[in-house]
Amino acid sequence: VVAALADSIYVVIVGRVLQGAGAISAAVTALAADLTRDQHRTKVMAMIGSSIGLVFAASMVAAPLLYAAIGMGGIFWLTAGLAFAAIGVVVYVVPVAPPVPRAKGGRFADVLRNGQLMRLNVGVFVLHLIQTAMWVLVPAALVAGGNLPLPEHWKVYLPAVIVSFAVMVPAVIAAERRNKMKAVFNGAIGLLLVVQIGLYAFGQSVVALTLWLTLFFVAFNVLEAILPSWISKIAPAHAKGTALGIYNTLQSVGLFLGGMLGGWIAQNFGSAAVNLVCALLALTWLLLAASMNPPARRVTPAAAAH
Repeated sequence: VVAALADSIYVVIVGRVLQGAGAISAAVTALAADLTRDQHRTKVMAMIGSSIGLVFAASMVAAPLLYAAIGMGGIFWLTAGLAFAAIGVVVYVVPVAPPVPRAKGGRFADVLRNGQLMRLNVGVFVLHLIQTAMWVLVPAALVAGGNLPLPEHWKVYLPAVIVSFAVMVPAVIAAERRNKMKAVFNGAIGLLLVVQIGLYAFGQSVVALTLWLTLFFVAFNVLEAILPSWISKIAPAHAKGTALGIYNTLQSVGLFLGGMLGGWIAQNFGSAAVNLVCALLALTWLLLAASMNPPARRVTPAAAAH
């Protein structure tokens, strides 16, 4: 509402800061973790991550039409209305989470001292930094490489997200049911690295860009599903919300720094340098993840009886 009523960019920034202070991602993932059993958590996180990806692609189609129909202020009013409706969904539709044991203190320390958790936090920071750094370049690359005007970029984004979703589902099933969480996780990071190298060496045409963006969304959606699930599985019970809060904070910091760093590198060293830096970050993350311990597979009572 603040942004909708704004008469300057500074008031819009204040509105966006208020929006970010809501910490929606942290609240959603923490609540989803409390409401799901371990064996279903990765699938639930995949559904949440996929819905975000699909809406991202759909917004590329809807945004120009909405802007023409209701203007920028109208888009903010629409967002406010959706947020108000979401409150109703949470109050009247979403089940009440079961009670969680609480400790007297030390929850932040428990998370910050945990090397496994912090490597996952570094991972989500790198993932979203790469995402926004890439999107400093992607729109201009689609215009230059395929003569594709901005209002038509959804023709690349939407198919890429849909195809990536179809590939992500069996990957998540393999990670969960076959106890291949670490293998799928490291494979997705490796794919992220390959995408950055591919964009650097072979990312000039619209066909090549579509291929690399599809592969990027495959890696991104798989990691978006596995990361919060993994954190919720290994975080101490009394610090699960704190762990996911730190996770989502670093996610947001990565989004911010990616846009800023990507723009600065592109301006001073060229667009190819952005892909090289992103490739280096992905390689560093892969090396950190290689030595991680996979989350313990918890046996259900029914399985234990057999």
